[in-house]
Amino acid sequence: MFVIPEGNLLLPVPIHPARPTLFVLPEGNLLFQLLHHRAKRSKTLSVPRLLLILCLTLSLAPALRAQTREDALSQAEIEKLRDTNRLPDERVLVFVKFLDERTDTIRTLVSKPRRPGREQDIHDALEQFISIADSLEDNLNEYGTRHRDVRKSLPKLLRAIDRWTSIIKSPDDDETYNVSRKLALESIRDLREDTEHLIEDQKTWFAAHPPQKDAEGNVIEQ
Repeated sequence: MFVIPEGNLLLPVPIHPARPTLFVLPEGNLLFQLLHHRAKRSKTLSVPRLLLILCLTLSLAPALRAQTREDALSQAEIEKLRDTNRLPDERVLVFVKFLDERTDTIRTLVSKPRRPGREQDIHDALEQFISIADSLEDNLNEYGTRHRDVRKSLPKLLRAIDRWTSIIKSPDDDETYNVSRKLALESIRDLREDTEHLIEDQKTWFAAHPPQKDAEGNVIEQ
């Protein structure tokens, strides 16, 4: 949730009747996504930057549809994530597979002759990519904080990031998906930074704290 002062070019929803100058921006809103990505990269948002984001969003809003994280995954995909809830390395690779599938969709759309609705389909695939990438980043942050061992999957994630960047940059400019593409590329940059830092952090941590193993050599999850 983002709390925005009154007068910031929003269609506001009051948070609390006793505080009528503050408003809530729902998570499913496109503007929430823009602010969420900016906030992840900086602890504060300057007024000029906020106004720029607002103006850009309002100018393109009719051509864009917000999409929540729940919309980004099928029920089968949700079940796959549940199955790997206690298997961090496998869970990271499941996220990689989902993101590969979204970028494969974009690559297929771009490579084939243009058809009506193609730009909207690219937009939708990008929105799904953003949601899934954000969820993956949340998982990586948790694994880093809890020192969960994901050393095997992180190099594969880094290689995938290069693939995703190339594919997402490939479509020609179009106002239907330009904002979503910008956010997707920001998500990728965040993922790369987090992954590189986590690789180094885990190398240091597990050198000092080797994982415990059972009699058969399997790592004992803490």
